[in-house]
Amino acid sequence: MKKAKTFLTIITMLFLSTIVCGAFEQTVKADDLPVICLGTSLTETQKSGTLKTLSNPLSGSSYQTMTITGADLVKYLNPSGANFTTQSGVWSSAMIEKTAAGNGINVHILDYNGHNNITTITADQYKNAALTAGISDANIYVTSAVPIDGSGALAGVYAAYSKTGENLNQSQVNAAQDEMNTLSKITKENKDKDGYSDAQLNNAVAGAKQEMGQIGNNVSDSQIHDIVTNQININHLGDVINNNQKQQIINVLIEVRDSGALKNHKFKDQADALSKNIKKNAKGIFDKINTPENRNWLEQIWHNITAFFSHLFSGLMAIQY
Repeated sequence: MKKAKTFLTIITMLFLSTIVCGAFEQTVKADDLPVICLGTSLTETQKSGTLKTLSNPLSGSSYQTMTITGADLVKYLNPSGANFTTQSGVWSSAMIEKTAAGNGINVHILDYNGHNNITTITADQYKNAALTAGISDANIYVTSAVPIDGSGALAGVYAAYSKTGENLNQSQVNAAQDEMNTLSKITKENKDKDGYSDAQLNNAVAGAKQEMGQIGNNVSDSQIHDIVTNQININHLGDVINNNQKQQIINVLIEVRDSGALKNHKFKDQADALSKNIKKNAKGIFDKINTPENRNWLEQIWHNITAFFSHLFSGLMAIQY
């Protein structure tokens, strides 16, 4: 009888501990629920359609919602030079979903009722901006019920990310917005040019960030200049990007450094993951430019550079001798 009571007590304790652990696990998951940000200017029909569009990738999983207003645009975007007011309309909407460490930043622009209404900003531009702003390991989905450039969509992402308990540095947000505007402008200027794609440009920027992250926050202006030049050539944009555009990229990456983004120990790895993500999603483009002939051409350039410095140092040693 005593054994039976002991056995019953053990079973009861196990049962209760399972319930308690389950409740605790649910609480933890609730804290990490994806956040859907809805533009305040949406009609009820548009709001319903936007919720359906953005929640579809979750396959029925739970999420939380928040409304993005003109005040959010003022808070996150005006410091970078925008001129929003608290009465400004907001239509573009977004969802952010935290992922496991090492997954990097993934951005998907979703069609609304069969139409891509984000008219200007590309997924890769959003990715680079999110990285600069300090976001890491997240899936981001963007959509709009009406045609719009999409420049304000990240305000919702910034606000949502803050809601998950991750505070963003405003200097980094400013740099992110300037970067997104700069890359968007360069892509617009080079639209339909042979040998150019937005993926190549954004991969060059992601690669530059990764190199900057390796050096650290003390990377100099001249080093950033050399890094950008190297990445432009690696991505076969040397004959497309003009000197003015190149300087704009350098300036924006100097701003990224000055914002403190490189102080984050995750920055380098997130930039590396971003570059791999861009190349994976634009495999056709990068397979085309990374041919054996092109690789041999780059190897020859590297050989010439190393040979030059080898001869230079040999000459210096001979003089000293």
